[in-house]
Amino acid sequence: MAVQINPSILSADFARLADEAKAVEGADWLHVDVMDNHFVPNLTLGVPVVESLARATDTPLDCHLMIEDPDRWAPQYVEAGASSVTFHAEAAAAPVRLAREIRAKGARASMALKPATPVEPFEDLLPELDMILIMTVEPGFGGQAFLDIMLPKIRRTRELIAKHGLSLWLQVDGGVSAATVERCAEAGADVFVAGSAVYGADDPAEAVRALRASAEAATSRAAWACAHGGPRSEGGASAS
Repeated sequence: MAVQINPSILSADFARLADEAKAVEGADWLHVDVMDNHFVPNLTLGVPVVESLARATDTPLDCHLMIEDPDRWAPQYVEAGASSVTFHAEAAAAPVRLAREIRAKGARASMALKPATPVEPFEDLLPELDMILIMTVEPGFGGQAFLDIMLPKIRRTRELIAKHGLSLWLQVDGGVSAATVERCAEAGADVFVAGSAVYGADDPAEAVRALRASAEAATSRAAWACAHGGPRSEGGASAS
């Protein structure tokens, strides 16, 4: 199982996004938080900024849509250049149809769950997805403290993935840092979104490398990963 590190530009300098993207070119993806001030109490950026960012970096974009009506808007983010698009289960009217549309347009389809949303009701939808995101804070703002009570949910999600024999990525987002990444990896996560832990560091690229090393070490000890032959390192991800 490959460990992937996705720096979140929510913690970057929005006036220097192209430079901030270059500062983490060793990352697997660049995580882009799209918020509409309705689904979550914050407002960030939209399609035009994603288009510009896609032209400014070779690192694939992982767009996390914390917005209402993702059924309408998600396909536009694929067209804007996103290689992975995540919609929230709590906001999507037709998640299977939406996931299939995202995939048909050439991107990876992902579904996110807020901390209070259980994963079990969505078990039958998992084969329609390329990734599932377990939020480890309440979505809306960066810099929040990691919610340890999400670790059992990460474990249950990994068990469901194994139960169905899926090659589904399990992403965690919120409070991921040097202090928490190992616990997330041991619980079953293999894709890690990190904002302030990367962009708040003196050397963002080194922070990415350190997080990857810690996650890989923890994964190598985890029972769930041992059953799949242990972790492997990827020097970048593709949209396929």
